[in-house]
Amino acid sequence: MSGHSKWATIKHKKAATDAKRGRVFTKLIREITIAARVGGGDAIANPRLRTAVAAAKNENMPNENIERAIQRGTGQLEGEQYEEVMFEGYGPGGVGMLVHVVTSNRNRVVSEIRHVMGKNGGNLAEAGAVGWMFHRKGDIAVPKEQANEDKLLSIVLDAGAEDLRDDGSAWEVITPPEAFEAVRDALTKAGIKPSSATLGMVPQNYVKLTGAQAQQMIRLVEALEEHDDVQQVFANFDIDEKEIQAEVA
Repeated sequence: MSGHSKWATIKHKKAATDAKRGRVFTKLIREITIAARVGGGDAIANPRLRTAVAAAKNENMPNENIERAIQRGTGQLEGEQYEEVMFEGYGPGGVGMLVHVVTSNRNRVVSEIRHVMGKNGGNLAEAGAVGWMFHRKGDIAVPKEQANEDKLLSIVLDAGAEDLRDDGSAWEVITPPEAFEAVRDALTKAGIKPSSATLGMVPQNYVKLTGAQAQQMIRLVEALEEHDDVQQVFANFDIDEKEIQAEVA
């Protein structure tokens, strides 16, 4: 995801504060809970849960936290009832945005997301206005110091990836959803550690942003990601890596 792969790589390099780590754990726990509720608590038979657990372990989440989240999802433990919502909207410069939310209060979160969008140069749109711009794909960012292009290309294509893109300081590996785990596992076996690996919505085309619009777009994405109910933000912006680094430094 041009722009977003850079975004993920740069955020990974920044030192994680306790507050941010707590927010990451909260989002991961909600994803595990939803995955277990939708597809059952057996990670072997539930690919979404398997991916969520792998992400949690990658963040060093204790096993007991993971187990409790699964049990809340399957109803073995009591807990808040969450629902998933995908908001569609536009950012600065007409950038298409999808905001994946997991919330216990849909009415509250609609108002809050609308406020965050409006405050940072964006606006919510009707369902279907933006979704057609994206396809569900696996999106894996690999820092360039982890592997050269030829080696990486051989590994990921053999495992089922469909594209390898140069995205500044990282390689971006795009996979069909069904090949995501195989590609991620092949990288792990080769000793290559991605800076991010997610199943998400990858745009079909991109909007180039510079200057004030680029800065505003970065602030909008950061504000949305800091909201406790927001799981993931997908957007079809393309911003030069130096501008992203300057804004998030």
